[in-house]
Amino acid sequence: MTTTPAGTTGTTGTTGFSSDELMEVNAARALAGARTCFVGIGLPSTAANLARATVNPGLVLIYESGTIGSKPTRLPLSIGDGELAETADAVVPVPEMFNYWLQGGRIDVGFLGAAQVDRYANINTTVVDRGPDKPEGRLPGAGGAPEIASNCGKVLMVLRHSTRNFVERLDFVTTLGHGGGPGDRKRLGMPGAGPTAVITDLGVLRPDPATAELVLTEVHPGVTVERVRAATGWELTVADTVGTTEPPTPQELAALRALKAAGKDAR
Repeated sequence: MTTTPAGTTGTTGTTGFSSDELMEVNAARALAGARTCFVGIGLPSTAANLARATVNPGLVLIYESGTIGSKPTRLPLSIGDGELAETADAVVPVPEMFNYWLQGGRIDVGFLGAAQVDRYANINTTVVDRGPDKPEGRLPGAGGAPEIASNCGKVLMVLRHSTRNFVERLDFVTTLGHGGGPGDRKRLGMPGAGPTAVITDLGVLRPDPATAELVLTEVHPGVTVERVRAATGWELTVADTVGTTEPPTPQELAALRALKAAGKDAR
């Protein structure tokens, strides 16, 4: 199997793909077989649109702005990008989106990003501690993430892997993943299964069925378990058998790069 030295965002090695592309392709693959996806902006949107172009052409993309069945020809610049409405099957009011479609249990998968994640896949996208004598760093905030994580059938997450992002304790809990451990979601009345996979530029983590704690189950080509542990802010649990993800195919890379190029042109 060919490998690439993951960990940089530019094209690396002789394989011709970057660690970001490896992450984005694997995130897209995670949507194979899904019917509907509530898409967060940024990396989740890249993955969801790539999934439509590769592993799941029939995937229905749903955005917080009220668009259902969007089929953008490029990566949207925001949830308010006109391309989402122009290519959608329907555009509904935001209250209907949340009250009927999301809280009604009509969406299979939610795809989210994060600034910070803890061992139970809880998310912070609100504020970070910048250290002594410095003001708090403000982030974009919750948006629809708390409702997405609560009500979608399951949640996928995608973000880059470092001790800055994977932390022992969140500076702020914006969105509940698995709370403090098993049973918390049920106790709080959350109907969805919560996070089932966290895809990063180093590998894939999944919650342990017994403890709900994230466990390293796969690494990307060229990445060691030790490297993932060093990039994690807690003592990371590792599966008994750790798999290796498949590298991107030429077709996947071509589709991804075409989406990104079209997005740059739109800017």
